[in-house]
Amino acid sequence: MSDVEKIKHLVQKHKSLKEEIAKVIVGQNEVVNQILISIFSGGHALLIGVPGLAKTLMVNTISQALGLNFKRIQFTPDLMPSDIVGAEILDENKRFQFLKGPVFANIVLADEINRTPPKTQAALLEAMQEKSVTIGGKTYALDQPYFVLATQNPIEQEGTYPLPEAQLDRFMFAIELKYPSFKDEVEVVKATTQNLNPQINPLFNAQEIIDFQQLIRRIPVTDNVIEYAVTIVGKTRPKEASASDLIKEYVGWGAGPRASQNLILAAKTHAALNGKYAPDIEDVQAVAQGILKHRVIKNYKAEAEGLSTQEIITSLL
Repeated sequence: MSDVEKIKHLVQKHKSLKEEIAKVIVGQNEVVNQILISIFSGGHALLIGVPGLAKTLMVNTISQALGLNFKRIQFTPDLMPSDIVGAEILDENKRFQFLKGPVFANIVLADEINRTPPKTQAALLEAMQEKSVTIGGKTYALDQPYFVLATQNPIEQEGTYPLPEAQLDRFMFAIELKYPSFKDEVEVVKATTQNLNPQINPLFNAQEIIDFQQLIRRIPVTDNVIEYAVTIVGKTRPKEASASDLIKEYVGWGAGPRASQNLILAAKTHAALNGKYAPDIEDVQAVAQGILKHRVIKNYKAEAEGLSTQEIITSLL
């Protein structure tokens, strides 16, 4: 099968996948789109939203529809790194045996990631970046494909530990979940107050997703699209000559090179899922908000004047 035929096949399977997810998840189309772009690009995603917006249900449903192994870790202040990656224990023969932690799954949901101290948050760093963990000097490869989807509650600040910028940068997307519309909320209430239990059919398998990720990597990108992405990222840095007065006045820190890489990867995936054989500038713009939102750090003046990161990024585009 040629790459052109594979892209057509991906478009068909993506359409069926969204229909399968819609059996359980009402609305939230943009959120589902961004999670799927992240997965087919091989990236991780951070879901930011108040409690009760079905973040956990959404991740579980997507993993079922993708035919992937799913594990959930509830992050709490007393969670230890060994609770995530696993630990070596003495067996009955007095030999050390490694017991794998919940990080060994295709999709790991890190629930309320900002509720645990930095030491435990850092346990995910190697797993997210290297796709492996090291215990007792031995390195263990994680299952492929591998994704971390973390959730964060933005309104409950007591007893939370904000994610450091180095950790945030490892997430391809920061996805904001908003309250459902009136119509969607009516549908949610109807569906969840009856004895309905929709069956999710797995439409993919692990190898298929790996093949589609490799297909995305092979998609060609013209120099002008890459230059546009790098220019946009460069303009988020207040000390760059190309930065606008708005950026210089309201941004404390801009995005790094990983943002440029993610913009191009996500633009490729966005193009492929929409049946295009190469991304253009519109594809970069379509994914820019989710990729730059957590990498553009506002200063105190922006906070004081109520200027949102979304408005700053919109000004760049």
